[in-house]
Amino acid sequence: MNLSLSLRGLVLAGLAFAAPWTQARDLTVVSVGGALQESFRKAYWQPYAAAKSEKLVEDSNVVGLTKVKAMVESGNVIWDLVQMDEEDVVVGCDSGLLEKIDWASAAPATRDLPRELMNPCGVPAMLWAKVLSYDSKRLPDGPKSWADFWDTRRWPGKRALRKQAKQTLEIALMADGVPAAEVYKLLATKAGQDRAFAKLDQIKKDVQWWEAGAQPIEWLASGAVVMASAYNGRIDAANKEGRSLAMVWKNQVYGPTDWVVVKGSPNKAKALALIDYMSAPAQQKLFAETIPYGPANPKAQALLSKAVLDKLPNAPQNIDQPLLQNTAFWADHLDELQQRFAKWVSN
Repeated sequence: MNLSLSLRGLVLAGLAFAAPWTQARDLTVVSVGGALQESFRKAYWQPYAAAKSEKLVEDSNVVGLTKVKAMVESGNVIWDLVQMDEEDVVVGCDSGLLEKIDWASAAPATRDLPRELMNPCGVPAMLWAKVLSYDSKRLPDGPKSWADFWDTRRWPGKRALRKQAKQTLEIALMADGVPAAEVYKLLATKAGQDRAFAKLDQIKKDVQWWEAGAQPIEWLASGAVVMASAYNGRIDAANKEGRSLAMVWKNQVYGPTDWVVVKGSPNKAKALALIDYMSAPAQQKLFAETIPYGPANPKAQALLSKAVLDKLPNAPQNIDQPLLQNTAFWADHLDELQQRFAKWVSN
């Protein structure tokens, strides 16, 4: 047997085995599916693919780091650019599952994004808000604040809150008169936590707990609840279908969802180029016109009509003592407060 040919055969065989793990592939973009992913597709991905003559492959991921962790640990990274909740970004970054990026250099358009929303591994894709909502036809003189949400004498009936400590405890403290700017400082103390649970005690028997974002909208539409905490995008979608759900922007709880690049992505440069494209004002204008979530780039607001701005969490007319969700706080306190909340809600 010719030894040199045998060695050559072994090398080629090894390359063939490695090919699925290392070969070039199209950029894969991942969001949560549904209306939000459709909006990303229309405002960002389809125009980018056409302009760059590139093919983008889509996938969806509802929540969490499980799939990303499996990819990185196995070395078989098939996702590149992923939309991810901010708390998962923090954990993923600390765990080495996401690429750390010098955003201003790698994606210049991100220089316009608010620094307080930036993360070494993620940049804001858009801003969501949880607000107080009610059916304006059933309650023409409806609630105007979280304090009103607790007024069961004036507005009797069930009201809906999300079945989790995060965002619910903050709402309780604001309903009890705590200014948004002081909520997390107080909630970090035993006294503040006790105060939030004591406030929830006042309406516990009147609360219907929701776990999926569609539930409070369905309950408001059916009359099962008289008011609810709900996401602004869900409310707007319902109103486009003929509902008459009001949004109370005072003390909205808001936050970003981020774009991240999976650690070890072979398409890191392409992913960063797409992030730069999506962060530009003109493209963020198109996104906000497609779905009413706040554009992360403040310069996009100057390009939007008043009709669109009226529906956005970060529009000047809707900024009324808002509460920016503190991801660092929840990274430190989520386990203990969620355990206490789960025990409280089940008793």
